[in-house]
Amino acid sequence: MGCVKSEGTMSPNGPNGLDFNPAEVMEPRVPQVIPKDAKNGGRVKSADVTPTGVYLPNDNYMTPNMQSPDYVQISTAAAITLGIMSAKMYRCSCTRCLNLLLTYPEGCRANCAYCGLARHREADRDYADRNFIRVDWPAVPMEQIVDIVAEKGEHTPFHRMCISMITHPRSEDDTFAVLKKWTDKIDPDTVPVSILSNPTTMQRADVQKLHEMGSDIFTVSLDAATPELFDRTRGKGVQSPHTWKKYWEILLDARDIFGPQKFGAHIIVGMGETEFDTLTLVQELVDMGGHSHMFCFFPEKGSLMDHLPATPRDQWRRVQLGRYLIDYCGQRVSNMKFDEHGRVVDFGMPQGELDAIIDAGIAFRTSGCPGKFADDISACDRPYGDSPPSDIASYPFQPEAVDLRRIRYQLDMEKPGEPYEDGEELEFI
Repeated sequence: MGCVKSEGTMSPNGPNGLDFNPAEVMEPRVPQVIPKDAKNGGRVKSADVTPTGVYLPNDNYMTPNMQSPDYVQISTAAAITLGIMSAKMYRCSCTRCLNLLLTYPEGCRANCAYCGLARHREADRDYADRNFIRVDWPAVPMEQIVDIVAEKGEHTPFHRMCISMITHPRSEDDTFAVLKKWTDKIDPDTVPVSILSNPTTMQRADVQKLHEMGSDIFTVSLDAATPELFDRTRGKGVQSPHTWKKYWEILLDARDIFGPQKFGAHIIVGMGETEFDTLTLVQELVDMGGHSHMFCFFPEKGSLMDHLPATPRDQWRRVQLGRYLIDYCGQRVSNMKFDEHGRVVDFGMPQGELDAIIDAGIAFRTSGCPGKFADDISACDRPYGDSPPSDIASYPFQPEAVDLRRIRYQLDMEKPGEPYEDGEELEFI
């Protein structure tokens, strides 16, 4: 099944009219020198403002001295779901996963090129005021979060809770503390717990302890699909401490300790890797007994890659579909065909079977740890975390007919009688 546009009709939303982001274009900026007084959260710690209740990011005044495990940050969608913020989310009922992000005045000590929380932003905004996956993350007392969820009991809207670690000397101990605060009042059978790990500061014993304490899924944010891209965006290339070797060491520990289908890796699509690179990594994870959680690259404001193009939808849809076929349909990357640019040109399946999978729409929903509906429907729906609602990358809801027509158009495989007209979409807020 050919699905790549010809040279003359390539999607114009990629660089130079291409329908993919080539490696030579996706070059991060060089980190700038940080003023001495701004390093390691110096301004926040010097002012030492006492936190009182919920903190909504606002760079018009000094960030309070909030620290985990007493405080954690949560996404805007999670804050709405908890009732901490009043707002509505376009076409979906917020989120089914409660992501808890560790927080400190020093912030994350890594410097990943695509991340709004990176160390190089110390002179830009205080850590708790930085945008992350396109939105603000309010800081909330951990006890308040636990009490709200515990009060709902089995009627909680959350299918899963995830503790997101950052690169910080206290990250492991505070993750244990946050997990204990949660399990003291909330049964992991009611709301299962995932760990989004920070391998750089972890040892195998830490992975073991998190499993013994009640977490049931452990994930590693590889993000980059190849060692070279990892080093360029997360390692020495941007003065950051992460290494591909250490990340794989902890991923393999998770495989041994958590077991099949209970570990996985995050992969960001469109940072300069090829589609073959990404789907080969997806296949390797499946062969290990794990899963991949896919993200579409978006130029996060304030990051070292905010000047670069978002992933063209053509590339993103091909990889989404290929990943779903490998993860859930028993297809293998060796049965697919790729062109000289590493783009998928044939998914290796009969057209009728492929049409049925596309029409089901699940392949194009947000991927992540499973919820309570089905193994292939993620609890971690991250509404609009990698795109604006006007050009949805990961659907946080079940795609409807209009969405599927748009998806087929992006795959360049419209069904007869179902043409998609550019600009066709439901109104959004």
